[in-house]
Amino acid sequence: MGKPIGSAEIICVGTELLLGDIVNTNATFLSRGLADLGIPLYRHTAVGDNPGRLSSALAEAFSRSDAVFLSGGLGPTCDDLTKETVAAFFGLPLRTDEHTAERIRSHFAGTHRLMTDNNLKQAMVPEGATVFDNDYGTAPALAVDKDGKLAVMLPGPPSELEPIWRDRIVPFLSARSDGIIVSHNVYLAGIGESAVEDRLRGLMVASENPTIAPYVQAGEVRLRVSARAADRETGDRLCFELIDRVKAGEVGPYVYGIDVGSAENALLSVLRERGMTLSCAESCTGGLIAKLITDVPGCSDVFAGGCVTYSNAAKISLLGVSPATLERFGAVSEQTAAEMARGARTALGTDVALATTGIAGPGGGTPEKPVGTVYIAVSRSSGETVEKLSLSPKRDRAFIRRIAATRVLELALRLIGGK
Repeated sequence: MGKPIGSAEIICVGTELLLGDIVNTNATFLSRGLADLGIPLYRHTAVGDNPGRLSSALAEAFSRSDAVFLSGGLGPTCDDLTKETVAAFFGLPLRTDEHTAERIRSHFAGTHRLMTDNNLKQAMVPEGATVFDNDYGTAPALAVDKDGKLAVMLPGPPSELEPIWRDRIVPFLSARSDGIIVSHNVYLAGIGESAVEDRLRGLMVASENPTIAPYVQAGEVRLRVSARAADRETGDRLCFELIDRVKAGEVGPYVYGIDVGSAENALLSVLRERGMTLSCAESCTGGLIAKLITDVPGCSDVFAGGCVTYSNAAKISLLGVSPATLERFGAVSEQTAAEMARGARTALGTDVALATTGIAGPGGGTPEKPVGTVYIAVSRSSGETVEKLSLSPKRDRAFIRRIAATRVLELALRLIGGK
């Protein structure tokens, strides 16, 4: 067992990352994995397939940290140079690992593919390295532990990196961690990040373990409450003691869920518990509400369906919106939103229905109804509730649509007591 890791950094290798050809999901995955193990992570770095720059990045990372986790650059081609660079940093020669070489040969034989000689480059490992079999590809993961420094090298494809991490690396690292970090998330709606911070500042400053960190996402606020502990049970207890204080304070009325992941998740859960069904009618959001809901597995027991009624004619024929309402108040109005929600609930026979109508831009606004004007509505047997959103006209179309969709889900949560 090595000494506990006091600090770590991640280096993701690949020119494609710098060019924006792919999204660096490995950094996100590894960050979460290290947090779960209680290993403090200090920095992310992305480096192209250049041995000089990778060598500099590696030396700089080790000048600050005990451990460096690298992804990518372990393949068979000439630009895959991660392990060569790590071996040079530690002053270690590369040797053929016969076990890995045989696994590579068996892999190609089993898939009836021709194996070119360069594939055996993946079996070259730094002398003394720990080799972790890759059951999902041909390049193994590697660890070099020398002079109080640990380098862990992982293949770049997420389909290989993620299972190797879970199956091989986590058990290897668990012995080097003196605890774990447990996190829970508190979701708030109807209040901005600055207002949350202002009301929670004293608690945030006073809380050292666990800690509270606010994040903005899709027009709502998420509080991440994290505790360092020896085990999950203790970490959970510390987190929920602080969460109870948050809920009892000034921001408590804005909390709509703990660890729910999203407003749509929370709403579906509440409706399911109450045996209620849901539908929607959308104009400016163009089907986004239905997409968010149907992204949740198992939503079919709650969600009946939705109508995208972009034109006035569709609002009239599909939802029964009154032509007189449209003539007098316009498509973007409190009255039309209410009739759209009522029409969806009636047409689809559900207990609750949502509706949106507005001006998402970039054009179409007027002085009376500028871009960003959106009406959201929720219809129930007791009637319709409508709220007006006045979003910034400087925001782009996608942002306005996403905020409108999220806000109507949150409005439904508030109305049916889903906090």
